[in-house]
Amino acid sequence: MCLLALVVFLFVFSSYRNATRKVSTPLIQFVGDENLFITQETVSKLLIQNQDSVTNKPKDIIDLNALEAALNTNPMIKQAQVFMSVDGLITAKVEQKKPIARVSTNASYYIDEQGGFMPLSTNYSARVPLVTGAIEKNNLSNVFAMAQKVKADEFLRKHVVEIHQNEDESIDLWLREYDFKIHLGQLKMLDKKINNLKAFYLKAMKDKTLDSYSVVNLKFDKQVICTKK
Repeated sequence: MCLLALVVFLFVFSSYRNATRKVSTPLIQFVGDENLFITQETVSKLLIQNQDSVTNKPKDIIDLNALEAALNTNPMIKQAQVFMSVDGLITAKVEQKKPIARVSTNASYYIDEQGGFMPLSTNYSARVPLVTGAIEKNNLSNVFAMAQKVKADEFLRKHVVEIHQNEDESIDLWLREYDFKIHLGQLKMLDKKINNLKAFYLKAMKDKTLDSYSVVNLKFDKQVICTKK
């Protein structure tokens, strides 16, 4: 009986001591890309603002779900997980959004890899194609599809620096080394049009005529129409 009482006492004492254990400074871990658009200091501030201060508080009053939800509402963060060890160490694992294009109109922001809005960062600037023209933040699907194609294609990723959307949602591209406009038109038959672009580029580079054109029109998937300067 005495042994049972001792076990119960030790369990209650341990539980109380664990619950009242003070929380130490949170550990912030970033998952994946080393280029930090959001800093450890920013994540720490988000944790503090949503729990007054998580440091030196008893474990049993820390709401981990609330902290996790607060991090996941940040437009720089793709996903965050917050958990606590038995000794009171809070760890926040943060996966940032990854931009694939940068809108540069009357507003400037990134389009992330899921087609959503991502604000610019004062901490790091991504080297991604610019998106210009008639762009609406709540209607990014067309330019997102084009940006995805650029990201996935080695030739486009190397050469394309700007994606321009016209009022009719037709797409123009601008290359890094040459000043002619590539008019793709609508994104139907996009793969065929890109193959035509590659064939034209290789032929014109071989002929040393890439500097001769002002417009390369790929609107029609079965032909390339070039306008000379």
